[in-house]
Amino acid sequence: MKKAIKQSVFIMALFFATITSAKTTSQLINVEGRTTISMDGVWKTIVDPFENGYYDYRRLPLKDGYGSDKDIVDKSVLQEYNFATDKTLFVPGDWNTQRQELYYYEGTVWYRKRFDYQVKEDKRVFLYFGAVNYEAIVFLNGKEIGQHVGGFTPFNFEVTGLLKSGENSVVVKVDNKRKLDAVPTINSDWWNYGGITRDVSLIETPATFVRDYYVQLKKGDRNTINGWIQLDGVQLNKTVKVEIPELKISQQLTTDGKGYAAFEVKAKPTCWTPESPKLYAVSFKVDNEVLADEIGFRTIETKGTQILLNGKQVFLRGVCIHEEAAFRNGRAYSKEEDITLLQWAKDMGCNFVRLAHYPHNEQMIRQAERLGLMVWSEIPVYWTIQWGNPETYKNAEAQLTDNIMRDKNRANIIIWSIANETPRGDERLSFLTRLAAKVREFDPVRLVGAAMEKEEIKPGMMTVNDQLSKVMDVLSFNQYVGWYDGLPEKCDRVNWTFSEQKPVIISEFGGDALYGLRGGLTDRFTEDYQEDLYIRSVNMLKRIPGLAGTTPWILKDFRSPRRQLRDIQDDFNRKGLVSDKGQKKKAFFVMQKWYEELKQQYK
Repeated sequence: MKKAIKQSVFIMALFFATITSAKTTSQLINVEGRTTISMDGVWKTIVDPFENGYYDYRRLPLKDGYGSDKDIVDKSVLQEYNFATDKTLFVPGDWNTQRQELYYYEGTVWYRKRFDYQVKEDKRVFLYFGAVNYEAIVFLNGKEIGQHVGGFTPFNFEVTGLLKSGENSVVVKVDNKRKLDAVPTINSDWWNYGGITRDVSLIETPATFVRDYYVQLKKGDRNTINGWIQLDGVQLNKTVKVEIPELKISQQLTTDGKGYAAFEVKAKPTCWTPESPKLYAVSFKVDNEVLADEIGFRTIETKGTQILLNGKQVFLRGVCIHEEAAFRNGRAYSKEEDITLLQWAKDMGCNFVRLAHYPHNEQMIRQAERLGLMVWSEIPVYWTIQWGNPETYKNAEAQLTDNIMRDKNRANIIIWSIANETPRGDERLSFLTRLAAKVREFDPVRLVGAAMEKEEIKPGMMTVNDQLSKVMDVLSFNQYVGWYDGLPEKCDRVNWTFSEQKPVIISEFGGDALYGLRGGLTDRFTEDYQEDLYIRSVNMLKRIPGLAGTTPWILKDFRSPRRQLRDIQDDFNRKGLVSDKGQKKKAFFVMQKWYEELKQQYK
């Protein structure tokens, strides 16, 4: 296994070097553990729907566009932009909810930040973005330094030698236009929040530093910790000390000519569980640099229709969550907003969350880990994308590997999900089979899943008839009996059968309700309908053979342009168990009651 993991890290590094510009550097992990200078705050912006700042009237790239960030100093010179006199946006944040005129806007917005910096000769510097939705072209001091595609994963550029002492300028062309060949494609069911939606920072490192590492329990062995370290720099033959003081582990490693070293050590850690989310202080020291992290240890595997956490059967009492802030209802970006959402899940009795339909911010994962919430982490291979397009596959694989690279040391992530509600077909099966293989190449210890769809094979008998199920570790699927498929009473007549003997996870179920709207049990969009649907759904789910987990759709009402019913939806998907204003609906307490029963059952 060590050989496979070692090969994977070098393949991954090569992969990242080819998916964006030549100046893009491999992702630096554990940013919060490094020396950083925040670039968050107010940025100047220019809204540019025709991309005048990047292309001329022949649609050819400009040599001297908005990325040059020139001030108007001579009024006789024609210049049709001026960051200094234009409007501002706060970073991190989406533009849709910050300025009313940008609520529905999809296109280009230019962001500009000027900042002072003092060059340090013994330091390397990287410009880091937590995420930009969707395409980013980045300029530093008037020169383009790189590009990135994908709205939910981090990226960074080395800017050592490009920064100057004194005032510097960063300009980012952000474009969130939906495209047929993109991931996700033009059709989805959440708000296409544009902007620099996560933190921006300068990261300072020594000349040679720890760029990446992996420290987890060996697959199926709760008494062996294994891992590796990857250095970045010119002098890559170094001594690296790995320490876990509480376990009395101190390993001194010597990296090879490529800066890589692997290790394996016997230990008896207290395993991470939802009831006791134990994390250990882990440090990596090379020369005078110490990079610290908190890491939990656990095993996750399947046995027949059971999911085993640390060798013990567990039921995943979950809920789906979009990365949309409580109350404010824009893209969530702060630790406080993440904790609010996760605490609602805890209040419902959850030990598991499905973070849909894309990688959430890193703090969301870390806070869930500290709160004892297992995580299903997903990429936006959603509905119908261009399965036969090599560039679309390359995009999806890049987002997948970015996500794994950032979060591979988080004990609470137990499932990497590669798709949601995708149509059956040979090209799609090949596409997703390749992604599943890539997951297992980079991370052989976690489970692989996807949200598939159900089929009614005869009246009242449901199954999953999808060849992808043979590739997955869990039989996970979405079903909306009682909402998109009949009325709630249909749940009483439905039973389930499966050919695969794998753990079953119902990755979505539920229906819409506007908080406070009351009516009869068959009056749609009322809390009474939703509550009755949940009561009947729970009774139906109890009859599913091999049921190992559920994640109702969804924790909180969230914005979606598809939801246009005036005075009911008003641009919100109303399937939340909590309203957009934080009010718990009647169905919330149905799930809370059932999850308490399951908690007692699986003690």
